[in-house]
Amino acid sequence: MAILGAGGLFKSLTGGTNQASATQFPVQKADAEWRQQLTPEQYHVLREHGTERAGTSPLNAEKRSGTFVCAGCGQDLFAADTKYESGTGWPSFWQPLDGAVETTEDRSFFMTRTEVHCSNCGGHLGHVFEDGPKPTGLRYCMNGVAMGFKPA
Repeated sequence: MAILGAGGLFKSLTGGTNQASATQFPVQKADAEWRQQLTPEQYHVLREHGTERAGTSPLNAEKRSGTFVCAGCGQDLFAADTKYESGTGWPSFWQPLDGAVETTEDRSFFMTRTEVHCSNCGGHLGHVFEDGPKPTGLRYCMNGVAMGFKPA
């Protein structure tokens, strides 16, 4: 799995660092605009790299055909037919749509993980792990509050 090159570094709440991509995302907004557009929970996850509590998102139980989209910018992220029950309490997918996400190295919480961002607005979506089902073997473990759902 490719990790994007390091851009600026920022401190996490635990004193660790995340490597932020040097990418300039197509959707750019001032912090005040993000705060006005998003709920406090969405802002915390998408803009501050937070995590919602496991089992709290209605999207975890979403079973209809359709597309999961970024709550920040509306970009299509995951097809519903790539969603599966991971048992983690967060919506999980085995593959994003082409070009929908980017990844960076996350060194917060005293571990190294691969953080997943929307490729359009840079919003934090969750993390990807190498313990998912076939055909990719990947588990994109996403925060439901960072997404919306468009039925087919």
